[in-house]
Amino acid sequence: MRPVTRRQAGHHAARSAATRAHVMHTLERLLDSGEAFSEISVQRILEEAGVSRATFYAHFDSKADVLARLTDELRESLLTLARRWDPGAEEGGPVRFVRFFEEVITIHRAHQGVLGAVREAAAYDPAVSDFYTAELDGFDETVRRTLRAEQAAGATPADVDVGAASRVIVWGGAQAIAHHLAVDDGSGDAALARELALIWWHGAYRRPAG
Repeated sequence: MRPVTRRQAGHHAARSAATRAHVMHTLERLLDSGEAFSEISVQRILEEAGVSRATFYAHFDSKADVLARLTDELRESLLTLARRWDPGAEEGGPVRFVRFFEEVITIHRAHQGVLGAVREAAAYDPAVSDFYTAELDGFDETVRRTLRAEQAAGATPADVDVGAASRVIVWGGAQAIAHHLAVDDGSGDAALARELALIWWHGAYRRPAG
């Protein structure tokens, strides 16, 4: 048997990556067209993507696995935004927070079909539920860290319950954005970003002491 060369291995890896990307794009296209994730079968994905069942299962465990991988890069981009936001920075504060939420809402709107599918599937698929919970937990951890840092600096009152405030901020904000995207055509995005920023800023980060 001839040994596999580095070039052949690289070519195979590139083809595998292209196949995965194609299947993922196919699912996202179906979701963006308005189809519910629960109504999209693996067979439908195979037909739309033009791949065999064996090829599909060589790259993915299930259609939920496709969905999870679709949101991996999206989650990282959102977490990167959250980690960049420093409430104690000279140009921080509510103005920078407004810009942060404007970017978050823009990303959510661009990937509305995928994010809607994650919320839908999380209600009945344990694997997706675990993924969705882990995603929000990542934001929760970031918010808790910044709140504690602000308390240590004396900028956030010591009586703010960091754990409870963070849950309200992260989980409540996620629900608010999801509902907004479902009922708004985009004209209210700036207003929502501003209200989220000011409510979070004055309700937790700069709440009056006592």
